[in-house]
Amino acid sequence: MLTVLLILGVVMGGLTTVFVSATSADNDMNNRFRAQQTARLALDKLRREVHCASAATPAGSATSSITLTLPSYCKTYSGNASVTWCTRSVATNSYALFRVDGATCTGGVKWASNLTPTSTAPVCSGALCIFNYSAQSTSSLAKLQVDFPVNPKPSRTVDTYELTDGLVLRNSTRS
Repeated sequence: MLTVLLILGVVMGGLTTVFVSATSADNDMNNRFRAQQTARLALDKLRREVHCASAATPAGSATSSITLTLPSYCKTYSGNASVTWCTRSVATNSYALFRVDGATCTGGVKWASNLTPTSTAPVCSGALCIFNYSAQSTSSLAKLQVDFPVNPKPSRTVDTYELTDGLVLRNSTRS
């Protein structure tokens, strides 16, 4: 009887280890999926606003914030002529993307989190630089390149998900 209990204990210990490992992997996968999904939703909202915007004012060429001038006919127009998309630090090596009515980066609604610094999206002035703006010229409309590096566990750089897109301000004018 003692031998049977010993064998059963070893088997149950092994099964418990497997179940705990599977639960941990499932939680990790769900956290990564949730972070990637919120980044996709944020990019979709940003894309709609950039396509409708008549002008953009970045803090620099590679920057952590961009202010968009929205005409009143835009579907996302909320009574304020400008909205600012910006990143702010929320923890060590973890940043969040906010949308703020107005031209400053205070308050607002958090649209994405778990953004992490990478070689293509470095930290500048205490925020994550995810925007690269190119002004309009005589041959092209204004363009905004975005790069969302998403990773719920910044210490594991191999799990970083890069979400990039090139957006054109369709209502900007060639100058």
